[in-house]
Amino acid sequence: MNRIHCVALRFAAMAAAAILLCCHVSGVQAQMAAPTTPATQAPAQEAAPAGAPADAGKSDEDRNPFAPAPAPPLPAGMTGSNASDPRFSLTPGLYDAGESSMGMKHLLLVKKPEAFQLGTDQPDDPKVQKTIGQLGIGGGMVAKMPKELQLVIAQLAFSNSDLAFQGNHLFQGNFYGINIYDISDPSKAAIVTSMVCPGGQGDVSVYKNLLFMSVEMPNGRLDCGTQGFPAEPPPPPPAPGEERKRRVPAAQKDRFRGVRIFDISDIKNPKQVAAVQTCRGSHTHTLVVDPNDKENVFIYVSGTSFVRQTEELAGCSGEKPDKDPNTALFRIDVIKVPVAAPQDAKIVSSPRVFIDPRTGALNGLNNGGSHGKDATKPVEKAEDTDQCHDITVYTAIGLAAGACSGNGILLDIKDPVHPKRVDAVNDPNYSYWHSASFSNDGSKVVFTDEWGGGLGARCRPNDPNHWGADAIFHLHDDKLTFASYYKLPAAQSDTENCVAHNGSLVPVPGRDIEVQAWYQGGISVMDFTDATHPYEIAYFDRGPIDSKMLVLGGDWSGYWYNGYIYGSEIARGLDVFELTPTKFLTQNEIDAAKAVQVPDLNVQDQQKLEWPAKLVVAKAYVDQLERSQALPADRIVALRTAIDSAEASHMSKSKVAKLKGMSPSLEKDAANAKNPADATRLHGLADILKHPSA
Repeated sequence: MNRIHCVALRFAAMAAAAILLCCHVSGVQAQMAAPTTPATQAPAQEAAPAGAPADAGKSDEDRNPFAPAPAPPLPAGMTGSNASDPRFSLTPGLYDAGESSMGMKHLLLVKKPEAFQLGTDQPDDPKVQKTIGQLGIGGGMVAKMPKELQLVIAQLAFSNSDLAFQGNHLFQGNFYGINIYDISDPSKAAIVTSMVCPGGQGDVSVYKNLLFMSVEMPNGRLDCGTQGFPAEPPPPPPAPGEERKRRVPAAQKDRFRGVRIFDISDIKNPKQVAAVQTCRGSHTHTLVVDPNDKENVFIYVSGTSFVRQTEELAGCSGEKPDKDPNTALFRIDVIKVPVAAPQDAKIVSSPRVFIDPRTGALNGLNNGGSHGKDATKPVEKAEDTDQCHDITVYTAIGLAAGACSGNGILLDIKDPVHPKRVDAVNDPNYSYWHSASFSNDGSKVVFTDEWGGGLGARCRPNDPNHWGADAIFHLHDDKLTFASYYKLPAAQSDTENCVAHNGSLVPVPGRDIEVQAWYQGGISVMDFTDATHPYEIAYFDRGPIDSKMLVLGGDWSGYWYNGYIYGSEIARGLDVFELTPTKFLTQNEIDAAKAVQVPDLNVQDQQKLEWPAKLVVAKAYVDQLERSQALPADRIVALRTAIDSAEASHMSKSKVAKLKGMSPSLEKDAANAKNPADATRLHGLADILKHPSA
């Protein structure tokens, strides 16, 4: 979720805290979707032109970001989402919403602990005002906000965010702290401990006995206190002819914005052992493990919020590069963490990953111009890229993919302290480059576009299918080449925030499959084996939380871990799913995916998947070769018969010998396969049959 905080900016820009929730300098409020029936109707205004928002006559400062706004006209060649899909008509509710699924079984919803809930869905409830006050937004500014916006901001303070895994434990970040679950039996996942520590957005990663947490919002305190800081008074109005300037919060010696480090040796009692301050805070972070350095781990910090005052943290500057070459913009930060002495963690470099190598200009990348909210002006002017939202490292191939607001970038990370950009792409259909995933073989990269910042209804029947979607790129010789888009095919309502968000690979051998969260669009599982023709193979979705106003919710992350899919549901809690067989995915393929067991998972630190030489994996390959018609039916039958006989005989020598005898012909078939995917499957099957195990 990259810029949802900015919706408060028009009403709170005069008060520093409003930021404060505002993570990004670009005006995402211009792209915020609006429910068709806001909870509180504004007084009647003169009719706006057809196709314009209902409050189009108002100034930006007074405009309600939740006022009704139609989807833009579909650009040429694009379609909208499918309103005939059963997911479009699900009944609303928080815990009793209608559900629809295909190829997924919902095993469990663990509700948020009480301490991590706002406790109301009513804008007039005193809890809303109390929570907003703790965020540092003054009463005068609150009075200017629509009440439904006040409720959303208050809800944001308790939103679930990203996930990390280690052994039988799941770590769920939250804007208010961290919850740790025991998932030794995923169908009975249960809370181990909760740690209240506000500061948003609470993204987490874990390494051995260390837990890392991102903190960006200005209510974060060094001591994890919940009291925040005093609300800022509104600044004076600008002089005639001058633009209103954003004012950052007054310096506070106890404020914390950066990366917290906890010792979790005692899993029930995490202890903060370090807190590394950064100029822009940490919206997200990426754990980087250098295979050549066993003593340290590294953290790539992506800061997307305002730059704090130098009085609060020395050396921080938010100036443009032409005014200050040491600006905290246009860079990431690299933290070095000694594993045996995490208290000594510190920033060791601030790579200028957007630099123009020819001129040395720090602002060497821009978005090339992106679509805007005004259908009559489909392309807005180019804006410089000065931040990364998320970086996924793949140390097995020495590369990282950065989703960096206006660009997707490729980094050489062989020296993790000094990553170097080797390629960059942009796309006029992309509003905000949000996150990235590699295919397991490193030949593809999936980028996501968080159009609308996570608060917008961006999957409506008339929302373009190339906006707020995944973009799949081929990767060859350190160069990215666009292949296609994938967007959640099912339409969602006006009151469901929906756009591409966080996902991970599902380790089905022989295929590239990703499970992905789409906020209130639910969970979608995509096959992108053929990068030019991705398609959905499974899904789970609920109806909107509310049918009359947009209430922030839905799955923030959808990740596969050791046989199950876990969803971090923003408003409800923790979802647990299991894949089920369909015409798109067989039970053998699911079982083969479950055969891959990893000790831990930090999705942005992508690890190479390896499959055991087990016959269950071989059976998955056979199913795929049958589906693609890569082998004739009699060969498929013969392979299945031989595999089943070997298993039934408990791998007798004669049956194993027969399997081995089938391997050479499969290698010959691979050489003549009609496509690379089938060649890979045939090679994989042949390798297993050479040295099979039950």
